[in-house]
Amino acid sequence: MLGVRRSRLYTRWFAWYSRRQFRRHFHTVRASVPAELQAMDEEVPVIFYGNHAYWWDGFWSQLCTEELFNQNLYIAIGYDELSKHRFFTRLGAFSIDRSDARSALRTVEYAAKLLSSPSTRQNALWIFPQGQIEHVDKRPLVFFRGTAGIASRVLEKKSAVYVVSVVSRIEYLAEQKPELFLSFGVPCMIRQGERVDRKQLTLTMQQRTEKHLDVVRQHIVERRLDGYRVLLQGSESVNRKVEKFRTVFGIRRSR
Repeated sequence: MLGVRRSRLYTRWFAWYSRRQFRRHFHTVRASVPAELQAMDEEVPVIFYGNHAYWWDGFWSQLCTEELFNQNLYIAIGYDELSKHRFFTRLGAFSIDRSDARSALRTVEYAAKLLSSPSTRQNALWIFPQGQIEHVDKRPLVFFRGTAGIASRVLEKKSAVYVVSVVSRIEYLAEQKPELFLSFGVPCMIRQGERVDRKQLTLTMQQRTEKHLDVVRQHIVERRLDGYRVLLQGSESVNRKVEKFRTVFGIRRSR
């Protein structure tokens, strides 16, 4: 497997680069963040699990870590993909090979070790249990059990672990560029001593993610977006530039 080789220099460069890409390709990046999320005990590690519908998923996990949290970011990426882009190990990525049972087990142990390691900041793992990109509205969701296995292993070393649903949806609204909507669920703390049934926990996470996605979709359909704060504003799209040009030069629209 490929392990983390974090570099502050690479992380700072990628923060600049990813923001540049978001501003170029999106009108806004918005996030719904419950108060309970930012009130988490930073000594308790957290696992963010989410749907995997877009190429952008690894990018916005980095953005959220920098804008919303005081955390050490770790992210699990498929072995084949990470082999092509080993640069991401410099940002906190490590590989998972679900086609090899022994390798997958090593990854579970490795992830638990990262989450349990001493730190002045909260340790956070971002993982997409579908294991592949699938359409945002595909149902039912099917998750691999590795996420539940990591939570179980962490509880052998730590007194508790948070699991948090986080979902994403990209939509075109009133602008030429699309909008990226992110939504975090309320943290669920699992304490040491509680029985963790991996099959049941995996099913629970699947169902929570499905419901969570449905709620976000309905918010967008009904344009109830007050709960989504703007994390990043994109550069002006062509339609806005044309409108400003018309206003400055007093050009009216032809009828």
